[in-house]
Amino acid sequence: MAALMLCKRTMIFCRFLQGVSFSKSKISAISSNGLLLQIASYNPKPLKLNIREPYIPDKDSEKTPEWQTTAKYARKLFGRYGSVSGIDPATLWPSHEELDKIIAEEHEWQPPLEVLLKNVAAKENEKMEKRLAREKLIAEKMAQMPKMIADWRKEKRLTKQKAKEEHARREQLLAMAKERLGYAIDYRSPKFKEMVAELEKEEKKKRKEAKRKLQLGMVPALETPPVDAS
Repeated sequence: MAALMLCKRTMIFCRFLQGVSFSKSKISAISSNGLLLQIASYNPKPLKLNIREPYIPDKDSEKTPEWQTTAKYARKLFGRYGSVSGIDPATLWPSHEELDKIIAEEHEWQPPLEVLLKNVAAKENEKMEKRLAREKLIAEKMAQMPKMIADWRKEKRLTKQKAKEEHARREQLLAMAKERLGYAIDYRSPKFKEMVAELEKEEKKKRKEAKRKLQLGMVPALETPPVDAS
């Protein structure tokens, strides 16, 4: 009795499988606990090769696309159809110019191991030389550091002293301008700048006059003959 029931269930399951198309991308089945299961199946389409009447483009025809007249496409046809394509395998080999180009590209992009080792050694030497030069430069700069710091401090001190002197001179000129005009004036005003220009002209004239007097006083002293001791 149990064997009969098992046979019936097996026949029902076989009929169910016959009615299901496996060409679909997904097969749905209901498990015993009521969950929906999706089983993915992949059925690639077979490559259609017409060996009896393969498509061989006519290179002499104007209707044939340009890319179907190249040697690359001829190699593809020979690789797909073989001797049925009617292509001479000897014509598929690269020419001397193409071989030279391929060899040059191989030497450039795939050099021998010895060349690679030499290139690596040259790069390492270059890197070491740069590092040594940088370390030498750093050592020289560090040796000059005390002098550079001293010069910087001296320059800073001179700049501060110069600014202080300019401030004192400005205050003195402002006091002179106040004494002349009778009221305080801004150092950025045109009147103050005119007064400073006049004072500079006067100082320049005084220096020139003092220099002339000094020269006139030295000339007679040079022309006076020496006194005879006898």
